[in-house]
Amino acid sequence: MNQVSTASVALTPERAAPGRGMRVARATLVLLGAAGLAWGAWVMVDTVRIARLPGVALWVGAAILVHDAVIAPLVFFGGVLLRRAGRRLAGTVVAVLQGAIVLGSIMTLIVVPEIVAQTQGRAPENPTVLPLDYGTNLAVFWVVIAVLGTAASAALYARASRAGRRRPL
Repeated sequence: MNQVSTASVALTPERAAPGRGMRVARATLVLLGAAGLAWGAWVMVDTVRIARLPGVALWVGAAILVHDAVIAPLVFFGGVLLRRAGRRLAGTVVAVLQGAIVLGSIMTLIVVPEIVAQTQGRAPENPTVLPLDYGTNLAVFWVVIAVLGTAASAALYARASRAGRRRPL
């Protein structure tokens, strides 16, 4: 009887072609994404004055740059450091902490334009424009995210330790 060793199978994995359901799901997501982009472009062209388009393009470009140069490396290297510093950490703990960093970073990207607009001054005829202290609110948001992320991570770590999957610190 011929037996194939598991080592040879592991070294030469065969990639199965995606099934029909996966192809349909991917095609649907691509079409939905393209429709969303087209709708967003239409709304922007329809509602934004031509003179403001360079500012929109600058903001989008800066958002992409901040994501690629700051957020993505922070999440990636933070995950690597968490894995190396505590090999006993469950994957869910790392995922929660990475999610907290991503959530805080996205909120920062959303709030920074308001902070910049506040530094340029408020229109005195309309005191309801930018009425909040966005810098302080963003700092409080980061503290809340840090506390919730730490609490969720501790709970997940304790559950994994009780289940015997990880050794306690």
